[in-house]
Amino acid sequence: MDARGGDASSGVSWHAHRQARAASQARASMTVELTHVGKVFWPKERYTKGDVITYYEKIAPYLLPYLKGRAEALNRFPDGIKGKHFYQKDVDPRQLPRFVKSVPLRARSAGKTVDYVVCNNKDTRLYLANLGCIEINPWSSRTDRPDKPDFMTLDLDPSKGDDFDDVITVAQAAHHLLDRLRVKNYCKTSGKTGIHVLVPLGGKYTFDQVRQLGRLLAERVAADVPALATTQHRIGKRGRKVYLDYMRNIGQTVAAPYSLRPSPGALVSTPLEWREVKRGPRPQRFTINTIFKRLKAKGDLLRPVLRQRTDLRRAVRSLESELRDVAASKSR
Repeated sequence: MDARGGDASSGVSWHAHRQARAASQARASMTVELTHVGKVFWPKERYTKGDVITYYEKIAPYLLPYLKGRAEALNRFPDGIKGKHFYQKDVDPRQLPRFVKSVPLRARSAGKTVDYVVCNNKDTRLYLANLGCIEINPWSSRTDRPDKPDFMTLDLDPSKGDDFDDVITVAQAAHHLLDRLRVKNYCKTSGKTGIHVLVPLGGKYTFDQVRQLGRLLAERVAADVPALATTQHRIGKRGRKVYLDYMRNIGQTVAAPYSLRPSPGALVSTPLEWREVKRGPRPQRFTINTIFKRLKAKGDLLRPVLRQRTDLRRAVRSLESELRDVAASKSR
């Protein structure tokens, strides 16, 4: 046996052993046939489709609370991260396995009602992984109240991929502002180059109300760090600034906590403690290989987002007042 656990004399690689384990473990809990589990999805790291399936089997207890009862926007990578991918919202319920649920909902982007997959159980997530869904993008609202999200998301998106220190500074500004306003707030890596700031709402307010909160928060943060952050939608006008994307709260989706991302390194969208949000650490440290050790040590840091509530109206009044003060100080 070589150092990686493969039998060097037989020519069987460590990846082949891993693929066999992935297929065996996944089939143990699946009621649908898996296909092409040995297909390489990350060419550099040699992670396979089977590795994706095994990951979602193991992460399911942490991931599923963020998926249950929510419509899913599918992003399929049948040939891995370097191949072509396509988005799929509308599914044919007649073609789905019995354990996969779907729900008809109005899709703003399509302007019509479509049938969305609802990921209520582990087998559904593994079924989606078998379709090439490396990542999972649930609605922030539940199917029984589709117009009332459980949380607001402010997506801090750097204009350049190497500006993560700027993202950190902007995230700290958002955190300090929300703390000062006594608004509960949490964060996670996007799984790529950004950070998601989340405010729990408890499904009490409409998307239009939540969008207003997001817009005011983004404008106030941009006023605090104008050299680093912008609310400018047009990419060409952002320069090198971090984009404060509050438009995610208009029926768009973001990657779920613990979702893999189709990016180099097999990164995971990972909840953080605010004390970890500091210059130095990079999102590349949170991967398919490191997340389970972290979960063992810290548990699920984001679970309060699904339980807590915020007085949105009070937060909106406070932000509006602060923005008036900012405008007044500029006019003096």
